[in-house]
Amino acid sequence: MTSTEQPSVSVRPTLTSLRRARELFLLGRQLPDDVPEEVVAAWKRARFFGVRHDTRGPVPDPAPPPVRPEGSALLAAARPVLERIAPALGTEQATLLLTDERLRVLWATGGGRDDLCRFDLSEQTVGVNSAARALSTRGRAEVHGPEHFLDLWQDVSAVSVPVLAPDTGRPLGTVTVASTLCAECGPHPGAALAEAAADAVEAELLARSQGAERVLLDAYLAAVRGEGRHCRDGEAGRERGGRGRPEVGRAVVVLDGRSRLVSEAAGRLLSPEGLEALERGAVAAVGRAAFAAVPLPSSVPSSVPSSVPSASSSSVPSPVASSSYSVPLPEGAKCRATLTPVTHLGSVIGVVAVLVPVGRTAAGADERGGTAAVDGHSGSGGGVDVGVAGRSVAWHSVAWRHAVDRATELVRSSSEPLLLVGERGTGKASLARELAGELAAELAGEPAGEPLLTADAAEGEVHAALEAWAGGRAVLVRHAERLTPRDVAALNSLLEAPPVAPLLVTYTPGPAPGPCLQRLLDSLAARTVTLPALRERPEDIRDLLDSLTPGPAPGEPPLTWSLDALRALEQHPWPGNVTELVHLVRALTEQRRATGPVRRAELPDPVREGPAARQLSPMERAERAAILDALHRHGGNKARTAVALGIARATLYRKLRGYRG
Repeated sequence: MTSTEQPSVSVRPTLTSLRRARELFLLGRQLPDDVPEEVVAAWKRARFFGVRHDTRGPVPDPAPPPVRPEGSALLAAARPVLERIAPALGTEQATLLLTDERLRVLWATGGGRDDLCRFDLSEQTVGVNSAARALSTRGRAEVHGPEHFLDLWQDVSAVSVPVLAPDTGRPLGTVTVASTLCAECGPHPGAALAEAAADAVEAELLARSQGAERVLLDAYLAAVRGEGRHCRDGEAGRERGGRGRPEVGRAVVVLDGRSRLVSEAAGRLLSPEGLEALERGAVAAVGRAAFAAVPLPSSVPSSVPSSVPSASSSSVPSPVASSSYSVPLPEGAKCRATLTPVTHLGSVIGVVAVLVPVGRTAAGADERGGTAAVDGHSGSGGGVDVGVAGRSVAWHSVAWRHAVDRATELVRSSSEPLLLVGERGTGKASLARELAGELAAELAGEPAGEPLLTADAAEGEVHAALEAWAGGRAVLVRHAERLTPRDVAALNSLLEAPPVAPLLVTYTPGPAPGPCLQRLLDSLAARTVTLPALRERPEDIRDLLDSLTPGPAPGEPPLTWSLDALRALEQHPWPGNVTELVHLVRALTEQRRATGPVRRAELPDPVREGPAARQLSPMERAERAAILDALHRHGGNKARTAVALGIARATLYRKLRGYRG
């Protein structure tokens, strides 16, 4: 990224030297010492992700998962703002783009450069660009000419500004102004326009968000009382046997993709699987409704909107096409569900689900079967086998989905070993088992899902497992960083002529590896996939909670989470990653005595206090991570934490206050 504070003098020689350095990098030669580290790191990431620098046409875009309500709200709020600002571009060579938090282009106008309007602008797809940099740094970012990895963008300068949620500060997307190379002018001439556009979009989001939660709450209360369009006239009264008198405590669930309101009656009817199926169907339908209601402008290349799923292409009925629709629940469900969209300021902000018990009368059972037939689903159509690490969940994180897709591609394309790298608790072993189950079925004819031979180097030598791999058995070697010299030598020897059998290895980075282990890592470098830490994919927290939360005891409502608690969980750095989240959910499930959604005050101290509010130095970040890790190990007890860290309790309190300030 070119600093926006650089003077205009001597910029051109810098770009010239960068262009030469990029050529040397692509040739695999030694780079000059004056190349900025962040530029080299961005090029290395692009190469690691498998981005081709010589791509000559738009990269085919994979079909995206259903759009979350947040992304749709961003498009609905930003489009009128950007249409008013677009004439200020002032040149046919400039392009104005809007991306969401996954760096998908939602809207574009201007310049006519199709290569700038591809659907996916993530670094995993196109390498370094200003939109990806702005989203990761949460600040204005510029990328000029040879700083890009793609040959196509060597004559492009771009500036991007993140769009932040007005309530949480979480990045929702970016506004980008791209033009022909203009770094000799210092800061990008479109920087002021991009910042003004992002500010205007945030102001519009704030105006639209105010009152949205109140609208959802009013819809929930009206549905519980049996009022409004969320129930059929007199339905509640007939169920009570009265004459139109509303039933008290009807079974109602309100969902907006981020939080839930579940009535007591609904909690008794719905199983965790039923609630999960209901939420997934509702979120998918809300996303499609918003995109159907707010189409992309004609200036965006045809390849962009064609990859967006239309409401009619889904088996889930579109709320745009009909005011209410049914969602199939898992087989054995005690109820059937009718969903009605809730709108606010022209956008769909959530869904009200009214549940009607099944089996109370014969007619009710017939109605349940009729609904399934109309929707084209069997009774089990809503059940999903959710895994924490694999592909069975439509994860929202681009980084996680890319890592899983890359690992899947590698194991399917070749029988050579695969190395999964990541911090402790990121799900390396879980993903490896899922991949090995599929691969073993394909290569060795073993039944899918049969456990592979797992050897943990942290628990002893794995020489026997390596011999089994040499004999043709699928093997998972965990904690390669703990391998003994004998096992490292044996594995290096086997890799010279690897057996035709699956071998998956997990590695947790730490101290610098020795020469033998480094040789092993170098041998597997071409088939290495790095899994992102949980703090790098906070958008997956809510899906993980749904997967990790155990089913309630008979007669007990399912565990739900308040919006404030969800925000705290999404902002926590999670030094223990998914494993830490598993322990948190388990502790709350086993020890919680309160009723209703989990509140922020019930969360452990490190999670409840949230991340630092100011920018920390690298030393402070490392110190803060160590303190939070110690707090986690000691159950939030600050006295024991201070003793373990060797500092006074007053010093610990002072440091925690400083991080919050």
